[in-house]
Amino acid sequence: MLVTTELQTDPIRVASYRCDAGPDAQPFTELHESYSVSYVRKGSFGYRTRGQAYELVAGSVLVGHPGDEYMCTHDHHVCGDECLAFHLSPGFVELIGGDRKTWRTGGLPPLAELVVIGELAQAAADGQGDAGLDELGMWFASRFVEVVSGGKKAARPSDAAPRDRRRAVDAAMWIDAHSQRDIGLEGAAAETGLSAFHFLRLFSQVLGVTPHQYLVRSRLRHAARLLADDAGRPVTDVALDVGFADLSNFVRTFHRAAGVSPSGFRKAARGDRKIFQDRIAALFDDGRLIHPSSRKPSCTTTSD
Repeated sequence: MLVTTELQTDPIRVASYRCDAGPDAQPFTELHESYSVSYVRKGSFGYRTRGQAYELVAGSVLVGHPGDEYMCTHDHHVCGDECLAFHLSPGFVELIGGDRKTWRTGGLPPLAELVVIGELAQAAADGQGDAGLDELGMWFASRFVEVVSGGKKAARPSDAAPRDRRRAVDAAMWIDAHSQRDIGLEGAAAETGLSAFHFLRLFSQVLGVTPHQYLVRSRLRHAARLLADDAGRPVTDVALDVGFADLSNFVRTFHRAAGVSPSGFRKAARGDRKIFQDRIAALFDDGRLIHPSSRKPSCTTTSD
């Protein structure tokens, strides 16, 4: 496991995790030392905590509660997995809220409201754009609390057989890799060798979203990264490149997820702080957090 600390401030520490463990790797028990929300940006892995099992794929979120034991498994490993983790101070968690149940969510499936912020944060971690990684982490964490508290369901722990879990995970990775295509339920089901009905039921049971929901959210995830990385590409081209056939539908869907238009999202990636000011200014009203303008210098460390 390669761990890189991207940024350290009083309220938040941001770290990149890159794991190359495969099916032959022996899983071991680990301990969450802090509150955390980790955005899965690549690959897939199993997450086991408090007797529950989750399958996490690109766009999913792993939630950590201090003192909880957990285990990561790699039964379906094909290309390694990567996460961008936001480790949060108790004071910051108190500020953004969320009860014990919220912070013991375990795993979240890919949700539109989180994948767009997750990709923007990953772009910032990669040095693309001028958005503040600390602000993005705070936005991601507070948005997570809003989404879960607002009734969005966590990924249901699945008791599906290992073979069925692998089928669902493989299908998700296939959908993500081909999300720019016009993929229907029958076509995705054919990749698994199941009928459309059985595929829909299995995919939803294991991953917590339907194949169509995952397809749309994969497109949004890819669009967010393109908007963050390429300032010159027209929004229309971004929409078409990721699989949206209709520009108005893309703009509407993206705005609903991000709370801002694709153009506004691109401005945020380029360092326009208005979007952050509107969403996190309230977090500093009581003075318990250090404002980003006075944050400590970023530091990068690596460990195996």
